[in-house]
Amino acid sequence: MHRRLVISAVVTALCGGTLIGTTAPASAAAVDCRKVKCVALTFDDGPVADTTRLLTLLKDHGVKATFYLVGKNVQRYPATARNASRAGHQIGNHSWDHADLTRLTSAQIRSQLSRTDTAIKQATGIRPTTMRAPYGAHNTAVRQASDRPLVHWSVDTLDWKYRDPARIVRTVRDQTRPGDIVLLHDIHRTTVNAVPDIIKTLKAKGFHFVTVDQLFAPAKLPAEKVTYHNRAAYRP
Repeated sequence: MHRRLVISAVVTALCGGTLIGTTAPASAAAVDCRKVKCVALTFDDGPVADTTRLLTLLKDHGVKATFYLVGKNVQRYPATARNASRAGHQIGNHSWDHADLTRLTSAQIRSQLSRTDTAIKQATGIRPTTMRAPYGAHNTAVRQASDRPLVHWSVDTLDWKYRDPARIVRTVRDQTRPGDIVLLHDIHRTTVNAVPDIIKTLKAKGFHFVTVDQLFAPAKLPAEKVTYHNRAAYRP
């Protein structure tokens, strides 16, 4: 009986990752971005075929990110959207077809967002709680129609313009501060190629990778407002 109890205790410790002499890594949800340096990597315009490779890279490095998905691409790649959600990444609404929402009527804006919500809900079972306006273009009509927080960015890698992984990594390295939101696009292969070095570079500087919601926890983002970063939260 004593031997069985010892074996049971060892198995329990192994499963919980708490054997004597080891420390279980803290989950991203447990990170307090008021006390440690946090950054939120965000990827726009997918999902696309290369998003699957990106998901593998993020998994290999133990990183959670936020994906702002385009509805028509979710409709084309529902399994990829589902895999991103199941992996613990946050999913956001990025309109149906990447239209400049400021050029549309209120009814058209609502249609762009609701169609995307439906596609994402069908693929993942979750309705996005944040949105990102294409091109960062917003006005009163866009904010009111969104009925949720608009999350933009504080570090623009310009990866759509400069298809150079080394340049993307340098931009992130030189510009990122605690509480920043980094704009990236997984529709560009060069951006996905840059991700491992982005992660290694920021980890070397002591950053923890979190989703947008985790970046602001325990606070809640205000609906119909535009947020660019959470730099004020970090108090070393």
